[in-house]
Amino acid sequence: MSGPEPFGARLRRAMDARGPLCVGIDPHPALLAEWGLNDDVAGLERFSRTVVEAVADRVAVLKPQSAFFERFGSRGIAVLETSVAQARAAGALVVMDAKRGDIGSTMAAYAESFLHPDSPLFSDALTVSPYLGYGSLGPAVKLARESGTGLFVLALTSNPEGGEVQHAVRADGRSVGATMLGHLAAENAGETPLGSFGAVVGATLGDLSSYDLDINGPLLAPGIGAQGATAADLPAVFGPAMRNVVPNVSRGVLLHGADTVALRDAAERFAEEIRAAVAAV
Repeated sequence: MSGPEPFGARLRRAMDARGPLCVGIDPHPALLAEWGLNDDVAGLERFSRTVVEAVADRVAVLKPQSAFFERFGSRGIAVLETSVAQARAAGALVVMDAKRGDIGSTMAAYAESFLHPDSPLFSDALTVSPYLGYGSLGPAVKLARESGTGLFVLALTSNPEGGEVQHAVRADGRSVGATMLGHLAAENAGETPLGSFGAVVGATLGDLSSYDLDINGPLLAPGIGAQGATAADLPAVFGPAMRNVVPNVSRGVLLHGADTVALRDAAERFAEEIRAAVAAV
């Protein structure tokens, strides 16, 4: 009996059908205020429901930032559970941005929280941190393979602090970031049409031609919009790997407020710009 369809195959199909845009759901206090909402569970629920209703039936990926829900405790987590279920029901793939990373049974428990089909927070993929050693992600890799889900591993992030770890050079002459990309390429070897184990690579990093981004897996690229990168910048950053890039836009869409039509229009503008950038490669 065959198992569930792998995340990479489902993501490739969604990207081809809907375009590669990923819209973040980041209900931080400033955005709630911008929308005229209170910084409470009711405001959180209204914000999340509006974003899902506006774009979940038209974008490939939605990426809720777990921290902004967790800060409200169990009631915030309940909103997150509902948002994930509604987004997936509308056809969007959900990448849970929780950046979990630990060892042994603790890593396994984190994986079960987001990647086990019986979990109320079951998502299509999870962001994870490999900086306790790539091998520490083993339980999450195993469960992802079993459940047809995926991982996005922090590899070359856009925050300035990341460089002191990710660009550090190991004894074998490779940087830590390049080492993570190598591990992911090995995980995805032979997978078609796309592997399920992706990397987080910042769209604001400029020329990355010294890194091999051809990992046969998706590249989640934050930084489009409010952080300064544009769709037109993507080919120079990602080069031949451009077709596997999943550009993430959060504030660039969300700043258009509580009007669903305005949110849809903003998402469609970014999607068209990204399609044009992919076609130009």
